[in-house]
Amino acid sequence: MRWNMMILASCLATTGCVGNSASERQDANVESSLQYDSVPCDQLLAQRNGLAQQYHLPTTAKPTFSNPAMGFGPFMPDMRTKAQRDSDKATGEIDAMNRSMDRRDCGKPDKQKKFALPG
Repeated sequence: MRWNMMILASCLATTGCVGNSASERQDANVESSLQYDSVPCDQLLAQRNGLAQQYHLPTTAKPTFSNPAMGFGPFMPDMRTKAQRDSDKATGEIDAMNRSMDRRDCGKPDKQKKFALPG
């Protein structure tokens, strides 16, 4: 009976961490860049730079992930501060904006068309 109670208590403690785990919340920081494809390049560039400046991040920021030992990532509670979670979310947004701008060649000068005589 005692073993059953210990197993039940450990299962309840483990399920309490699900949904609030570090790995789940870090995965949520990665955003799709497709949502920014409809934003004009100059406006997206200004938005990215403003977000980077607000959170004191480089404009080339990419999301990072912790590496919990022994596969306990889904069970480790998220111990980051609110400021760190906000900064990590901004990092994901900056990365998504950068991928959208790279795909659309924003900020790069247009290639000059060469004029040539026919023939």
